[in-house]
Amino acid sequence: MLEINNYKSDILNNITFQLNDNDNLIILGENGAGKSTLAKVLSNLIENQDVKLFGEKLDSIADNKRATLINYIPPKLEIFDEYLTLREFMELASITSVDNEKITKLIKLLKLEKLENRYCKAFSSGEKQLLLLASSIMHDAKITIFDELTANLDISRLKEVYDILQSPMLQQKIVITHNLDLAYALKYKVLYLKDGEIEFYGEHDEFFSNENLKRFYNNTISKIDEHLVVNL
Repeated sequence: MLEINNYKSDILNNITFQLNDNDNLIILGENGAGKSTLAKVLSNLIENQDVKLFGEKLDSIADNKRATLINYIPPKLEIFDEYLTLREFMELASITSVDNEKITKLIKLLKLEKLENRYCKAFSSGEKQLLLLASSIMHDAKITIFDELTANLDISRLKEVYDILQSPMLQQKIVITHNLDLAYALKYKVLYLKDGEIEFYGEHDEFFSNENLKRFYNNTISKIDEHLVVNL
């Protein structure tokens, strides 16, 4: 269980919610609403005393143990060595023993075989995001937070990522996205941020009602026959 109680900062205000075991979450909101800041608070990249993870205060959990519990995947790949290859990056993502068979299967699953021995710095932005997804599976934390994982992916790759997010390859997922089609298809619980405050926290079907879509997106999005339509 993930809990945050009355967290306040210069960006976020009175953030309180609870994510039960096995629940997955979509975080939505306009640019600058505080989504990435919230993700960093939840993973203790921004230190705080207001988050509990599985009954323990997050800031009191040892780093090695916390790494097994929660993992933040940033929107862009950051590498410390410009000569790091794809396979080497995935080996480093393992927090226990390196499973080379699992790495090989993931490389094949994500169709990254041609990149296996190339330097990560030479990858396209979309390829880097697929590598981040693969690394999160290798890391295998109990909760994984994805910050705009699909921003640079083409449609075919987006479907592959969707399939993985719906599979048991990852445990609990928290997904920050601007892609409403993806958010709607995943059917996770929804948290909507506006100006640093929670405007909605609840079930997928409630959020994706036409009443709430009109409220949160200024009448630019409608749901027609179970499809989201942009009102141009």
